[in-house]
Amino acid sequence: MNNVSKESNFNEMTVGQIVTADFRAAGIFREAGIDFCCGGDKSLDVACKEQKMDKAVVLDQLNELAKTEMAPNLNFNEWELGFLADYIVNTHHKFVQKSLPDALFYTRKIATVHGDNHPELIEIAYLFEEINRELLQHLQHEEEVLFPAIKEMLKTKRKEVKETIVLEITRMKGEHEYAGEAMDKINRLSKNYEVPDDGCGSYKLAYTMLNSFEDDLHVHVHLENNILYPKALQL
Repeated sequence: MNNVSKESNFNEMTVGQIVTADFRAAGIFREAGIDFCCGGDKSLDVACKEQKMDKAVVLDQLNELAKTEMAPNLNFNEWELGFLADYIVNTHHKFVQKSLPDALFYTRKIATVHGDNHPELIEIAYLFEEINRELLQHLQHEEEVLFPAIKEMLKTKRKEVKETIVLEITRMKGEHEYAGEAMDKINRLSKNYEVPDDGCGSYKLAYTMLNSFEDDLHVHVHLENNILYPKALQL
């Protein structure tokens, strides 16, 4: 059965812990605009107040979810750390690497074509340029340094490996926060990716790509910040 089954538990947990216990809660938080990855250390009460959401409504949705059993393949919290790291690389890192070039191209394109009438597009294009630059370096460092260190730690427990993990996780979380804040700002500037009446096909495509990118980033960062990193630090 699910790890979360009572309303009192939800009140005692952070939003990140709720999604860690039952990944399906991510959908509820996404609809409510609640950040469960970089902002995963907030209580449900604080998160709902920030989004001006009725906490009782969110609790009802979570409690309905808890009545049914979660599929085993969604219980990332029970996965072996090396396997989870490989999953993140093969699923989320590959998505980022595949999605970035096209999303970058179309955000630049609509900023050039529509920027005079919609100046927010110029800022969106700049922010996504920064995300592109930061994330590519970030992914490479995880794949070449942090994730191999976690796998080695599972085998050797050497002191220098522990030190590498602590230093790298501190840096990675800071970079997550930067990317998350930039995507949050893009979401606000675009009014939750709402295409204006004069928006063309490229405008719609760019916003669809950015929306998908943000959704994937939330899950990606959640798996690292709320599951992989804390467990690696406990090794």
